[in-house]
Amino acid sequence: MDMRKLSPALYVAGQVAPEDMSGLVARGIRSIICNRPDGEEAGQPAWADVASAAAAAGIETRFIPVTADTIGPRAGAQFATALAELPQPVLAFCRTGNRCTILAQMASQQAPVVNGGTTLRFTVLIVGGGAGGIATAASMLKRRPNLQIAIVEPRDEHYYQPGWTLVGGGVFKVADTRRPMASLIPRGVTWLKAEAAEFDPGNNEVVLRDGRRIGYEMLVVATGNRLAWEEVEGLEATLGRNGVTSNYRYDLAPYTWQLVQELGEGRALFTQPPMPIKCAGAPQKAMYLACNAWERHNRLNHMDVQFHNAGAVLFGVPDYVPALQETVDRYGIGLHFNSNLIAVDGPAKQATFATPQGEVTLPFDMLHVVPPQKGNAVVAASELADAAGYAEVNEQTMQHVRYPNVFALGDGCSTSNAKTAAAVRKQAPVVAINAIAALDGAPLTAAYDGYGSCPLTVERGKIVLAEFTYGGKLAPTFPTWLVDGTRPSRLSWFLKEKLLPPIYWHAMLKGREWLAGPRPYVQPSAPVDAA
Repeated sequence: MDMRKLSPALYVAGQVAPEDMSGLVARGIRSIICNRPDGEEAGQPAWADVASAAAAAGIETRFIPVTADTIGPRAGAQFATALAELPQPVLAFCRTGNRCTILAQMASQQAPVVNGGTTLRFTVLIVGGGAGGIATAASMLKRRPNLQIAIVEPRDEHYYQPGWTLVGGGVFKVADTRRPMASLIPRGVTWLKAEAAEFDPGNNEVVLRDGRRIGYEMLVVATGNRLAWEEVEGLEATLGRNGVTSNYRYDLAPYTWQLVQELGEGRALFTQPPMPIKCAGAPQKAMYLACNAWERHNRLNHMDVQFHNAGAVLFGVPDYVPALQETVDRYGIGLHFNSNLIAVDGPAKQATFATPQGEVTLPFDMLHVVPPQKGNAVVAASELADAAGYAEVNEQTMQHVRYPNVFALGDGCSTSNAKTAAAVRKQAPVVAINAIAALDGAPLTAAYDGYGSCPLTVERGKIVLAEFTYGGKLAPTFPTWLVDGTRPSRLSWFLKEKLLPPIYWHAMLKGREWLAGPRPYVQPSAPVDAA
């Protein structure tokens, strides 16, 4: 059995079975505390059976069952009492040991009750259990295995969002882009299944929605950004029906493919809001995959396909525009720049756009919407935010510009790179290295160069693999003789479809940094005094 030592008197572990007792006795354990309710999952040993086997082995027991939602001051006090009364050393167990660790924190600090909650403290507190938060935790533990880390994340599910484009194109099944959050939280990391309500960097605390105040030595903000559906009048009321869809939501991506399959003729509108947005190429990917499906089924000539982009160019890095323009011409797509979706009437199937010439209302049979995007609301309301509502960091070190014990990464921070999962894969090691250095009071040594990748699916089976750093500088991973990222490639499609998902699940989220190592950080030289 894998036991983790919290103190000479207390160990924590995952599920204990009756047959484990002889081994526990051999390792000197004198008492066990069960923090797991019966019946959480099939095959789980009943506590009565575990307790009976423990008694037969001379091990004392205590039953303090809690869930992630019910951990609080009362359970913490019960845990503290048990530790005081039971023979030591004590082994506490639940499904993974996380709940036991939280209760041990409560008990050891005898923290005050604040607004109905209890103050806990961790060395590293990560807010957000998406790609950035989990990857950073894994990368930190890779470098310092005993680091005390907690992740604040309310969701039960974790999503591979880059896969939703291929769901909308009929390539992936949507269920393949989802996994239980509990299966991805790195071993040894405490999962606080709660929502952050407030950042209080002046006191080194985060306030949870349930009133608990969580203290930290180092904070990592990985909240992502906010999809502001409400900023388009009438949109929320018609999403998922009336021909209105979006690959930016797990539940809507399958509807995109359904519409593509059902539509034999008519007008299809694809939109892109003002920047910044998650994956700036995603609006086009949805459009190209739809057009390619209609082309393969001899329907494209009966379709009026239009791309309404609030920006002024097809893609922000000029080197990739020629191949994309060829794709637009091939499919006969009508380009409308400086055209921003502002309202949708779903039942009437009409979309209204703001343009330099005034408002334009168009009928549609299919409307694929990319929502406006903003900084995370909790970040935006805090002292961590810049004027746009994003956590304000140094673009190279990812350290906050005003709070040196705060780092941020991913879609919710202020870096000017493209907001993609590939960017997060490069940022996580930088944050891990630099946050540990900051904990040690050492100089920061790692730098993020702004790398982002956008595999632009121009048809089923071919991709323009856009890779670039700050300033739009091309940054190809592979030599151009193998993959010319500026041209459609079947090898790039293979990378997107077959390689990137397992790299995400089994490398990035596990702290394996294949081709993701950061470059050295060079401290800016002090300006020379002309006097």
